[in-house]
Amino acid sequence: MTNVPKERGRIDLRRAINAVSDVVQNRPRPLREFDQIHMKTGDMVLQSEMVADWADGKELAFIGDGDAISVCVAYLKTRGVLDFGPTKITVFDFDERTVQAVRRFAEREGIEHLDAELYNCIDAMPESPKYDCFYTNPPWGASNMGESVNLFVQRGIEAIKYDGDGMIVIADDDELPWPKEVLANVQSYSRDAGFYVSKMQRKLHSYHLDDAPDLRSCNLFISSLPDNAKRARHSEAASGDRLANFYGKSKEPRVRYVKERKRLDYGMAHEDEYELIPLEDPR
Repeated sequence: MTNVPKERGRIDLRRAINAVSDVVQNRPRPLREFDQIHMKTGDMVLQSEMVADWADGKELAFIGDGDAISVCVAYLKTRGVLDFGPTKITVFDFDERTVQAVRRFAEREGIEHLDAELYNCIDAMPESPKYDCFYTNPPWGASNMGESVNLFVQRGIEAIKYDGDGMIVIADDDELPWPKEVLANVQSYSRDAGFYVSKMQRKLHSYHLDDAPDLRSCNLFISSLPDNAKRARHSEAASGDRLANFYGKSKEPRVRYVKERKRLDYGMAHEDEYELIPLEDPR
């Protein structure tokens, strides 16, 4: 019997954009030193719908999520913009600002199937129930031939216990050599772990990236081979050459966690960003 894709109705684009706008207002600002670069909002709307469709009825692990696609996916379903999506979403991120932003948003909006845990992918993957699929948009590995991508992919594979599906967001550019090399290495790594490339959606996403505004990314889908769960092994911390140039040229990981110093309302200007000058002040 052939599996026929479900027919999806059109979504209300205005409601979808407004919902994603709520999420964007809630997420912390990116730290470029850790290769945190946010996807543009229009692409977030489209990506969120694709992720919700792909992971419909499944339990989904996010290995890092500075973009807050996890929150968008959960929120769009909770608000009734989408009538499909994952039954459980957990975000694993080393940035406590992201973790707490996810938790606060989920609590405020009553999203019971969304949660987040503080976790750095250089450490062994924590023991947890098996997820059906994973999503990651990792550092793109321009300076390490994609080894940083492979480490995030490894943690995703460990989260699904070597059995299931993954969506990897990765640089995609026909003019530059390094995205091709990284894509080849990630596909090779996935194959060695017992996964095959089941689909690829090219040049889908744009980013707020000052030094490369035209650089796009693709969705690379991988799926496990039959009986691949037999390959599952104990998770171990990463070290040595795997961490070289992790965040760019000569940028090895030196931080275990980004801690949230104080609770911030990301939808409003912070007090340390502005100064009020009274009317009577001559300045």
